[in-house]
Amino acid sequence: MTYVASELRRLVIERAGNCCEYCRLSQEDVRFSFHIEHIIAEKHRGQTISENLCLSCPNCNGFKGSDISSVDWDFSEETVPLFNPRRQQWTDHFRLNGAYIEPLTPEGRVTVFLLKMNDPEHIVERELLIQLDHYPCNANS
Repeated sequence: MTYVASELRRLVIERAGNCCEYCRLSQEDVRFSFHIEHIIAEKHRGQTISENLCLSCPNCNGFKGSDISSVDWDFSEETVPLFNPRRQQWTDHFRLNGAYIEPLTPEGRVTVFLLKMNDPEHIVERELLIQLDHYPCNANS
């Protein structure tokens, strides 16, 4: 695990509004600390700089791992890069349909698939948070 300086860590958290930049959960609504995640993993020559870091909940980060792309099996069967929170807008690639994260683009489809964003337990969690008016997190990005 790479050391991320405290100033850089604060910048990433503040920029994200304390929200997972993939699934839009708030750090305040989960028991485990969110991760400062390399969008492009170090093993793919990703650097530990602001432009390559995002805030990610443990579920999204765990499923993403060091992946940077996946195959869009449902449509083109081509390899497609994952959603990049630094270079792309969430609302261009995803839309909320209740607690379901609906992908709008190939990048959205492979990200929802690979990060298992719509697994039943995640949908149930988001439904409860919606009832409490805690979802989606009001991200700054």
